[in-house]
Amino acid sequence: MSGAGTIASLIPSATEIVFALGLADRLVGVTFECDFPPDPRVGREILVGGLDTHGLDATAIDALVRERVSAGELLYTLDRERFARAAPDIVLTQDLCRVCALPSGDVEIAMEHLGCSATVVTLDPHSVAEVFETIRAVGDVCGARDRADNLVDSLRARLARVSTAVDGRRRPSVFVLEWPDPPFVAGHWVPELVALAGGDAVLARPGGRSITTTWDEVTECDPDVVIVASCGFGVEDSAAHARDLLHRMPERAQVWAIDANGLVVRPGPRLVDGVETIATVLHGVGSLNPTHALRIR
Repeated sequence: MSGAGTIASLIPSATEIVFALGLADRLVGVTFECDFPPDPRVGREILVGGLDTHGLDATAIDALVRERVSAGELLYTLDRERFARAAPDIVLTQDLCRVCALPSGDVEIAMEHLGCSATVVTLDPHSVAEVFETIRAVGDVCGARDRADNLVDSLRARLARVSTAVDGRRRPSVFVLEWPDPPFVAGHWVPELVALAGGDAVLARPGGRSITTTWDEVTECDPDVVIVASCGFGVEDSAAHARDLLHRMPERAQVWAIDANGLVVRPGPRLVDGVETIATVLHGVGSLNPTHALRIR
């Protein structure tokens, strides 16, 4: 399937893919969370809004999300008036995580109500390979498959360079904390990022959903490195979470904070930046960008 129509992106990772494929001029609508590169919200319709968590700490955000989910309430809402005004030909959405974005089913219901006949593409990767396939899927539907293939080839080449740089080195054990309170073990593609960077992720669920754990379980694993990558947050907020939790961390572990939004949790091209950053954290290969990661201990 291919086409050349206008595009609405209802997830930040898809917005990043659209930009990486050089299709930004066709992007007519995004979400309130789309902030890269450098601010896709400027001059476009903001089609999806979400929970107001301003001023809430991690515990309160978790409680609010659980309350809304248990009550069957939406965490994200589609602005139907703005959607109708944008009138996209192609809609990029997801079903991977109701906590992270608007599910495709809600989009399709709204489209039916509005009489919209746009092509809907649902992007639900669980691994790095599947992330690359979503890039190709966006390329296919937008008539830019060659660009998508070239982008994926370049990303794979960068991963190959990391693999060569860390080959033969001791693989440190790594615990990736995806949410601070309650503590969540990172799932989906995140353990794979650690493996590609030359580490072994502990308490990991490659390809599976993130789940809660306990600090006793983390201590029992005795990881060499703890990486705090708080979902929805950048490096400074993740660093603040890490400092608040230092008293709970295994004593001998190095503790790092990483830009989760930019490098870890969004399944788009910047995951490769995440692998490169983690490889620098674990093995000192390459140079570390302080906006990507900070050592806390």
